[in-house]
Amino acid sequence: MRTGSEPATARSALRARFWLSVWGLGWTALGTVAFALAGRPGWAAACAALWLVTTVDLAVVLRHIRQGPHYQPGRDVPPYQPPEDGPPYPPPPGHRPPGRRPYRGWPGPRHP
Repeated sequence: MRTGSEPATARSALRARFWLSVWGLGWTALGTVAFALAGRPGWAAACAALWLVTTVDLAVVLRHIRQGPHYQPGRDVPPYQPPEDGPPYPPPPGHRPPGRRPYRGWPGPRHP
């Protein structure tokens, strides 16, 4: 259900972000160690910087998960209700509401 307020009420797939952060944490740690042992300090520093970014992202995701259903609603939490007063702006002239367009036939030559 689209309400027009999605940027303000958007929800993030925190469990997916958590597992992607764990995956990235492992690869960046492995890359840092491997490049350091191979004598490539530039690549090791780049992997270490990504390791730091991944660690911060993982901490933010865990914080949001622990804050409860406002950030990570369960299956029993319904989506946000649309605002009572409607959209914040009028539709543009000639706007058609979303829905199925009528069938116009196979594209090809038109017969009069």
